[in-house]
This record gives sequence, C-alpha cells and structure tokens, in this order.
Amino acid sequence: MTITGIIDNEIEIPEGVTVTKDGDILTVSGPKGHLSREFRYPRVELSVSGNVINIRSEFPRVREKAIVGTFESHIRNMMYGVKHGYTYKMKVVYSHFPMKVTVKDGNVMIDNYMGGKSRRYARIMPGVSVTVKGSDIIVEGIDRELCGQTAANIEKATRRRGFDRRVFQDGIYIVEKGRRVAE
Repeated sequence: MTITGIIDNEIEIPEGVTVTKDGDILTVSGPKGHLSREFRYPRVELSVSGNVINIRSEFPRVREKAIVGTFESHIRNMMYGVKHGYTYKMKVVYSHFPMKVTVKDGNVMIDNYMGGKSRRYARIMPGVSVTVKGSDIIVEGIDRELCGQTAANIEKATRRRGFDRRVFQDGIYIVEKGRRVAE
C-alpha cells in the first residue's frame, strides 16, 4: 500500500511456515527446513507481527523502492523454499564420447568430456542434493540461490571456449528450473 511518500508492503506468512526476526536476521522455518538471511538497508525497515511481514520505507528514493521489492522477493522465495523446495533438471548431451557423471564428496565429477583424460569437477553448494539418473541430473534444495549456483557450476564445468555452441553441443545443460511441483 502506498500513501504519499511511504511504501508499506505486507507479505502474508503461509500456513505451516514460521518467521522470526532477531536484529537484522530473518529466519524462516517450514516442513523442509529453515533458512536465515540478513536484511539490512538504511531507510528500509522490516518487521514481523502475527502472520504478516511488513517492509516499510518513508519518502523512498528509487534505490529504496528497488530494495523493498528485492526484500519482498527474497522473503517469498525463502517461504516457498521451506514449504515446497526448488528443483533444477539438467541433461547430459554428447555426440561421440559418452560422458560419465558421478557425485562424490560434495562434487560432481565429469569423466571423458569430449574424449579428454582429465576429470572435471563442479562444486555442490551446502544444503543442495544432486542425483544422477542416466543422462538426467536433478538438483534439489530449499534455497533457490544455492540450487541455481550448483546448476550453474555443473553447466560451467562442461563449457568449451572457442567452439560454436550451436555446432559442438556436448555438455550438460539446464532444461527445466524453478519451483518444485507440490507433492
């Protein structure tokens, strides 16, 4: 709701999710786990009362308006993540040399990429699980940013510089991303 010179956005807390605020740190807990994040910016206030989160800024400039929207998006993503989770689906693509993809010790290991002898590694971020089923790789977790970073790490591990991606299509690619389908 906007009153002359004031932005006051309200976010309803869904059923099954609890939100607590300790200083500048907001903690969201739900059936899948809990997430914590620091929300601090001058002239932007965040408060939790009952089952509503208020993000408020008085006489905001353009930057404060943007921060209010960013805070709101982050909080909504956190609430959805602890309730449902996020999934990224990836596909292993090769034409001549079959790749072998395995998960071990917090890394995704890629063998025989383009016939190369050296093994390639992609780091799995904490709190994210990666499963390999044939030529499909599934990245799951409750934190949207960490799931996306893990998928990007895997995709980047098979990036080949100096070659046209339209012709040399070998690699691992994100084919579907976003929110997990409600169970």
